[in-house]
Amino acid sequence: MVPSPPISADKVLLRRQARTRRRDFVESLDVETRAALETDLARHLAPSIERSRVIGAYCPLADEISPLPALAAAASRGSTIAFPAFVAAHLPFRFLAGDPVEPGPFFAMQPALTANEVFPDLVLVPLVAIDRAGTRLGQGKGHYDRVLGDLKRRGALLIGLGWAVQLIDEMISADPWDVPLDGFASPQGVLMWR
Repeated sequence: MVPSPPISADKVLLRRQARTRRRDFVESLDVETRAALETDLARHLAPSIERSRVIGAYCPLADEISPLPALAAAASRGSTIAFPAFVAAHLPFRFLAGDPVEPGPFFAMQPALTANEVFPDLVLVPLVAIDRAGTRLGQGKGHYDRVLGDLKRRGALLIGLGWAVQLIDEMISADPWDVPLDGFASPQGVLMWR
């Protein structure tokens, strides 16, 4: 069981700095450049997507890089696409197959709660920052930590998605419940650690 993570002063500061860096980068992009970068991300993800039957992803929030171009390519190949869905904010989410059609508790759209639960073999994970060991800094609530460990034990490949500015040289302190990611993908390419 993953507890609600305690507030670490180091992680709070690092999260704040990373969010500012991400926001500033995204604000520097025009619409066409952002779309081109997200298309580049999809191109770099293509080999991993081609090997996957069920892909878990996310609906991007304003500054997050969008996996949607990559998911469109995967869906055209017949892959099942799933998104996190919460029954309640305090419960772990489940990956449900289908289009995100209703708002969830954290400002992101999610599939209808009546959709089929699936267990992805590839999970495209949002993040605030990631270090070169695959330690992910998320939003700070532990929602992905509660789910990724089980999916990894089932054999899922976990790839964090972000803009290149989100890959940091500083080590992120890992808590016992943190699940290291297998790789990181940005418009500049894919780095795999495992």
